[in-house]
Amino acid sequence: MFPVSQTCIFQLIKNNSCYIAGVWVKKECFSGFWQEIRRLNGCRFQEVNCMNIPFVVKITGVFLSFLGVAMLIPAGVDFIGQDPDWKVFALSGLYTVVSGMILYFPNRSQDALLNIRESYLLTFLSWVFTSIFGAVPFYFCDQNISMVDAFFETVSGLTTTGATVFSGLDNMPPGILIWRAILQWTGGIGVIVLAVGILPFLGVGGMRMFRIESSDQSEKPVPRIKKILQGIMGIYIGLTIICTIAYYLAGMTWFSAWAHSLTTVSTGGFSTKDASMGYFPSPVIHWIAIIFMILGSLPFVLYFQAIRGKFSDLFRDEQVRYFLAFLGISTVGLTLCVWQTGKESLGDTFNHVMFNVTSIVTTTGFTTTDYSVWGTMAFGTFFLLTFVGGCSGSTSGGIKFFRFQIIFKLIQMRFRQLINPTLVASPKFNQEVVTQEIRESVTIFFCFYIFVACGLALALSALNLDFITSVSAAATTIGNVGPGLGDIIGPAGNFQSLPDSAKWILCFGMLAGRLELYPILMIFTIRYWDY
Repeated sequence: MFPVSQTCIFQLIKNNSCYIAGVWVKKECFSGFWQEIRRLNGCRFQEVNCMNIPFVVKITGVFLSFLGVAMLIPAGVDFIGQDPDWKVFALSGLYTVVSGMILYFPNRSQDALLNIRESYLLTFLSWVFTSIFGAVPFYFCDQNISMVDAFFETVSGLTTTGATVFSGLDNMPPGILIWRAILQWTGGIGVIVLAVGILPFLGVGGMRMFRIESSDQSEKPVPRIKKILQGIMGIYIGLTIICTIAYYLAGMTWFSAWAHSLTTVSTGGFSTKDASMGYFPSPVIHWIAIIFMILGSLPFVLYFQAIRGKFSDLFRDEQVRYFLAFLGISTVGLTLCVWQTGKESLGDTFNHVMFNVTSIVTTTGFTTTDYSVWGTMAFGTFFLLTFVGGCSGSTSGGIKFFRFQIIFKLIQMRFRQLINPTLVASPKFNQEVVTQEIRESVTIFFCFYIFVACGLALALSALNLDFITSVSAAATTIGNVGPGLGDIIGPAGNFQSLPDSAKWILCFGMLAGRLELYPILMIFTIRYWDY
């Protein structure tokens, strides 16, 4: 019998190996070892019931330190613009860095490979703590922002939702405006890291099918993931710089171009103007936004493969091809409906529909006009588009397009089996068989998503909000879209007038949706802490 140490047993990452003391070991070589694991845990691939809390605290401290350093950017912007809020950002940054160091240094010697429990906890703590500390500058600035509104705006920024409680953006200090944009840009890269490095490992909602595997067996998965994430970070920065230059050449000021590029590539949707992108009448600016919103909603792993010579993979990917086709079909169909009942030319109608459909499907949340006045057909269409989302491994929110594809394939398979009961069929995605585990995971996630959205809507209805506001607020926050429907939170409004209790509920919805439901909800289960 092999002795089992709590510090050397980790969650199985590959189907045929585990990570022990820095070495990848085939499980067949250690049958007695695996029997001991099964005896201790009661299941085959479950880690020993222990959590390295100090290691989780250490990584959370690192995240807070980076957030504090980022606060120096709006501090510098306000200092140059001679706005007194620069002191608020500077002190907030110092406070955040010190807090991060307090968490980091006592635990700096801790090192481990995250298991499932620690991954859930780290995901939860990192997003919640950065939201709390990110709200500090909003609360102490000279804009008289309440604690609830400061936290709501920060959560909306970090989750790239784009739902805002701020008004009078045209006259706000530049530091606050650029901090909102930085929050969304930071949240965007955080979402990519989550989708590429953590969720596939946890197998959340069918994300296991996007797991990064090395074709070179001598290359360990952890260094490979690190290498890919570094490449993705470079691509993310490159797209942001190109977008900034494009906006500037199209007629924006350098500041507006910078701020909007941060929120476009991250598919966040915060603007420096109350009228959002409608403030800029240039169709060129709108099409630049369309292009980069789409680029932000495609899998960044495919960009990484493209720059390594596999450019064709981007267009061979089944998710990408059907996502782009869906955008085109939705735009053409809605354009014809709106054009027949509207007063604009076909070209102007197409531009407005293309922009707003792309904005909602990619969960960006920019608007050029109040699309809620386009009629009942447009009203219903935009509500349904709120649930779609972009591709997996992108900055977009929503249910994600690949899950709709798998659900559709399962429906097709079921119809074929009803016609021919003896038929044995397995759906495929990108030429690979969709396993039973992934089918169940996607189906459960889909149902769970709708269940949580309905729960949020009922909770908002209990606060005496009208039906349209309650349902659309629940859908737009859990999908991280931004604008809802109706007179209050529609494209022409914001979330400022909602009661504080509703804002707290929606903060939970934004975080739950951004983290794909499971990481944040798992923390509140008794079973998670029962060890």
